[in-house]
Amino acid sequence: MNTKELTQETKRKMDKAQSVLENDLGQMRAGRANANILKPVVVDYYGAQTPLVQVASVSVPEPRMIMVTPYDKTALENIEKGILEADLGLNPMNDGDNIRIQIPQLTEERRQEIAKKAKATGEQSKVAVRNVRRESMDAIKQANKADEINDDEAHQVEDQIQKLTDTAIKGIDQIVKDKQASILND
Repeated sequence: MNTKELTQETKRKMDKAQSVLENDLGQMRAGRANANILKPVVVDYYGAQTPLVQVASVSVPEPRMIMVTPYDKTALENIEKGILEADLGLNPMNDGDNIRIQIPQLTEERRQEIAKKAKATGEQSKVAVRNVRRESMDAIKQANKADEINDDEAHQVEDQIQKLTDTAIKGIDQIVKDKQASILND
């Protein structure tokens, strides 16, 4: 692998860590209704464990309500059961056609807990970015030892990878900071 490919692969992996973080934080409840809250829900649909989004549409008609409309009305009770079993702290209400989920107002203590969890998730992403950096640095050292690249190229690529790492860490910090602000000020 040449140095350009290595830096591109490193950047791709670091960007992936950021997108995973954004996805994880998107599933955290922040006091407002968000359809992503229901992503982990699986439903027993004719004997198969099926993701909720494959058996129902999820919408947010009001700021504090999520509505789940099944494609097949016979699955309504299984969807309700799946939401309860996902242990999201939500109480689904079945009206015969739809399931309505009222999102309760968060207490200040619960907001602090969620903000801490967001920070911990950010730290995990930083560790992933640092692991990518370490792997790339090791690859550079091996290429240098094998005389595939000279010392100057090695130092230049190491600097590029360090800059990519610094940028990714700053991005992660900003994502976490924005999420914490949205949780605490909602």
